[in-house]
Amino acid sequence: MQIDKELDTRGLNCPLPILKAKKALAEMQSGQLLRVVSTDSGSNRDFMAFARQTGNDLVEQITAGSDFIHVLKRR
Repeated sequence: MQIDKELDTRGLNCPLPILKAKKALAEMQSGQLLRVVSTDSGSNRDFMAFARQTGNDLVEQITAGSDFIHVLKRR
């Protein structure tokens, strides 16, 4: 999977990871992939809702230790 942009939001709590992702996606082209790494345990739920509301695709969510990794595809 070719990631076009990555955001490290470790240590930030909701809604900051979502806000940073929204800003990054706005600067990207349709079809590009954004990876967001978060330590907020509620981020899985938050990114599911964000993708549903914005029409961007949530390609995958992975938990790796204390990191929650979200990959979004720009609509």
